[in-house]
Amino acid sequence: MGLNQCFSFVFFIFLLMGLFASPSFASTFISDGVFESHASTGRNLLQTKKACPVNFEFLNYTIITSQCKGPQYTPSRCCGSFKEFACPYADVINDLTNDCASIMFSYINLYGKYPPGLFANECKEGKLGLACPAPAPSELAADKNGSQIMRGPILLLMFLAGFLVVFFQLL
Repeated sequence: MGLNQCFSFVFFIFLLMGLFASPSFASTFISDGVFESHASTGRNLLQTKKACPVNFEFLNYTIITSQCKGPQYTPSRCCGSFKEFACPYADVINDLTNDCASIMFSYINLYGKYPPGLFANECKEGKLGLACPAPAPSELAADKNGSQIMRGPILLLMFLAGFLVVFFQLL
């Protein structure tokens, strides 16, 4: 009985560590692939894209449009403001099975009237793409634009596993 309780205690501690630590350690990138046009040149009958889970229509684009102004688009101001806007959505933007990247760039170009390929040509950091800073723990639940993104079902599964261990210990 004592070994079982010790195992449960250790498991619960690891469960709590995973709940609170895993999102804050994850570094994300905005892939260079989101800058490319994904228009198909061949058949795409079975390659339809899923709808974007983020509504980019009503987001606040002044983060970009107030800092990235022409005719001289300075990379430091344009890329910095682009990252500030796009990094909270890096997971959905990098998912090439949905249309989030093309929708987001459509609205950026609509509100900012930028020349084609501005961000693709100016914003380059490394082979993985634009590095997004890890969000502060207070920013994990909601981003600066007010929309919420589910960080993944792993947290829910970890909570459920912990609950089940405690529940069966009480039986």
